[in-house]
Amino acid sequence: MAESWIFRDGTAPASPAAALAVLRERIDAGQLETWLTSSHGRSLALITNAKRAMVMLLDDEADPGKHAVTPEAAGRSKGFTLANGQHDEYLDEDTVPLPEALRIVDHILTAGVPPGDTA
Repeated sequence: MAESWIFRDGTAPASPAAALAVLRERIDAGQLETWLTSSHGRSLALITNAKRAMVMLLDDEADPGKHAVTPEAAGRSKGFTLANGQHDEYLDEDTVPLPEALRIVDHILTAGVPPGDTA
């Protein structure tokens, strides 16, 4: 059975493209933390400040997960606002530019794995 994904609020996108459209709408509306859950029990998170994003993929609730990185990036970025109101700051090397984050999310939703060129 193919893996399917739903947003934590129960919204079930019809396709990866539809999921990306929902993500963009949420970011534009100021909802900067979004989680999706797969039919196989995996979780995918995108937390952004609308410029950079942390993309995390967890195999199950006990998994510490993996996240996309930009090893050569220097500095820190603020403005990552979580759903509970917490404001976070991350090293730029622990995040990726938002367009790259959306590409990674699209690939995970489509193929089940991050793109091969993702660190």
